[in-house]
Amino acid sequence: MKQAIKNILGTILYLAVVLGITFLFIIFVAQRTDVDGRSMENTLHDKDALIVDKISYRFRDPERFEIIVFPFKYGDDILFIKRIIGLPGETVQIDFDGNIYIDGEVLKESYGREVIKNPGRAVDPILLGEDEYFVMGDNRNNSTDGRDPAVGNIARSDIIGRAFLRIYPFSDFGLIKK
Repeated sequence: MKQAIKNILGTILYLAVVLGITFLFIIFVAQRTDVDGRSMENTLHDKDALIVDKISYRFRDPERFEIIVFPFKYGDDILFIKRIIGLPGETVQIDFDGNIYIDGEVLKESYGREVIKNPGRAVDPILLGEDEYFVMGDNRNNSTDGRDPAVGNIARSDIIGRAFLRIYPFSDFGLIKK
């Protein structure tokens, strides 16, 4: 009888440790996130399942062109997935020809799916604060992003992490490159 109780308590302790480690991993290291919508096409697609790295930015700053995850400030439990275009202290502007300017220089990038039709609030220069980022979806004409006042500039403290691994669909499994 004592041995049976020991075995049961041992199993309970083992499960508690596994659950505790899993909980800490999800809170501090990585989390699974699903893509909902087409704003990041052709890089990410609706229903893709991603692993978000939540630890890298504790040791380094986010970099231009990384894909980040952050909460939508006006929606309950809505997460946005966008690409970093502008970095802290930079000025971002988009003209009506679809050119993105960083500090007055045309940004050389090839992530946009098409030419930007609506520069939104970025038609006027946007000066980013010391901890602010400007983000855009790759599907530029089908994305609610930093050009929209509802999204605006993203504070570093709001960044959950960077999308670094696609785990579904299995045919597209792999690292997400910037």
